Amino acid sequence: MIFTHQFVKHDGFLVMSGKDNVAVVLNDKHSGDTVDVSGNSLQLRDDINFGHKFAITPIEKGAEVIKYGEVIGVASENILPGQHVHVHNVKSLRGGNNGQSSGLSQ
Repeated sequence: MIFTHQFVKHDGFLVMSGKDNVAVVLNDKHSGDTVDVSGNSLQLRDDINFGHKFAITPIEKGAEVIKYGEVIGVASENILPGQHVHVHNVKSLRGGNNGQSSGLSQ
């Protein structure tokens, strides 16, 4: 799935760039919730808290994780659409921490 828009605020989440493979949650979402991502129905696989991310496309282990059109890390495992994307499955590329996550929300 390729998104051609540059900024889309959906009901409860945000996709900032057509390059993004994650969306940012604007209010808490729950496992099993169904969201519409650019006309495609997607069921969330995890609880996702405000400000956190979920995958909107499959992200293979070693692939770039892209938020706001920028690479923020590399998937440390395969990530399915609707799955929470955070420090447990992303190796951060930000900061001087030798690739280790800072524990901060990305």
